[in-house]
Amino acid sequence: MTGAAQLVVHRDKELMAQAAAARLITKIVDAQAARGCASVVLTGGRNGNGLLAALGASPARDAIDWARLDLWWGDERFLPEGDPDRNVTQAREALLDRVPVDPSRVHAMPASDGAHGSDVEAAAAAYAEELAAAAGPEDHGPVPTFDVLMLGVGPDTHVASLFPELPAVRETERTVVGVHGAPKPPPTRISLTLPAIRAAREVWLLAAGEDKAEAAEIALSGAGEIQAPAAGAYGRARTLWLLDAAAASKLPRDLYPPASA
Repeated sequence: MTGAAQLVVHRDKELMAQAAAARLITKIVDAQAARGCASVVLTGGRNGNGLLAALGASPARDAIDWARLDLWWGDERFLPEGDPDRNVTQAREALLDRVPVDPSRVHAMPASDGAHGSDVEAAAAAYAEELAAAAGPEDHGPVPTFDVLMLGVGPDTHVASLFPELPAVRETERTVVGVHGAPKPPPTRISLTLPAIRAAREVWLLAAGEDKAEAAEIALSGAGEIQAPAAGAYGRARTLWLLDAAAASKLPRDLYPPASA
């Protein structure tokens, strides 16, 4: 693992979302200033969508050059285009329909009624090819070096669609896989793998609510990534856990500065 994870704990999930949105705006603006463009991997779920909604409501969103931002996804529910349960559908409602993004730089994962039909493995391979095509020599691998990759943490410690003990979390070669038999519906999904996640400069793990407290405790206590996938999610330069007080309630207080709560 690249260094120890850093923890920031906020009073509640609303404050966490607002603070994380402000942090993301700064990171994108800095990356664009340094390299001309930025790339971010989005996550779904209540915390990921809460962050996007907070970003959309922030006046500082206009500091971002939306035309020079690449957006990717960490996972997707393998459902038809426009399905309300798809992460990209929810992201469009929360933010993307309200900002001037370049449609060609919004890299949604394939839908189940797309070019690959119901073949989730072919769909996953196609997304892996899209990632590889976007990677340059400076990335030293088959995916771009994302500036920020965000992940929600499930109560069972899953991240993206990498669930404890299932084959996808054991994948070491491929960057994107089809997921079958996920323990939460829908059972068929597409997910980045841990090697792809670890290509990011920064990985941010979002957890809010009492139902995430045990997962945070397990993942930050030295658990193995097969049993606790969140423990295997870390960035090249930084790994940041963004939590609310409820999700941090089972963590030792010496893991994070008192001021952050």
